[in-house]
Amino acid sequence: MDTSDHDDAARSAARHEQGRVLDTSALRALAHPLRVRMYDILSQYGPQTSSSLAARLGESSGSMSYHLRALAKHDLIREIPNRGTVRERWWERPPGGVTLGPVEAAGTPAGRAAAQLVTHEVMRNRNQQLADFLTSGIHDEDETWRDTALVSTATTRMTPAQTALLRGRIMALIDDAVDTYRDQTGDDVRPVTIRADIFPLPDLGGDA
Repeated sequence: MDTSDHDDAARSAARHEQGRVLDTSALRALAHPLRVRMYDILSQYGPQTSSSLAARLGESSGSMSYHLRALAKHDLIREIPNRGTVRERWWERPPGGVTLGPVEAAGTPAGRAAAQLVTHEVMRNRNQQLADFLTSGIHDEDETWRDTALVSTATTRMTPAQTALLRGRIMALIDDAVDTYRDQTGDDVRPVTIRADIFPLPDLGGDA
């Protein structure tokens, strides 16, 4: 990996260090399966009203309004000014990265429980989206979209320093795509999820 790779990794690391780290109170506000799904929809599909969320999630508009206000109270989402009416407000998730599992929150039983619930729901929703695509979406999608999909797993042997550098390179690519296309509109434009999983496998013992 050359100098530019190190520079990209450093810039990516610096950028994500500026993201919001949710404290225990914010985690506890988010620690509800329905709120995690609402938060995901706002993150992936953009601004929503209580009615549009209710239609997507099969819930009542009143229930959505209650949960939206709870999320907004901890600045997890915000109302969009000068859009909508008193009866039909528009909500959005502020831009920027969010870390769901802060070290300080894990120091208390309440913090650990909230962090675990949020992480579990985020991963459950994420895995369900992938499963839905593999079982039905991949057959239902237009060929042009099917050909763009990538589901891949690879294993190699690396040091912590090498793994950190690889993580930085991947995040730099993702950051560039997000910055370039975040507000893009057009007939062929739709939300695209970008996923990266990098973690060490457990030591099972035996020969290396």
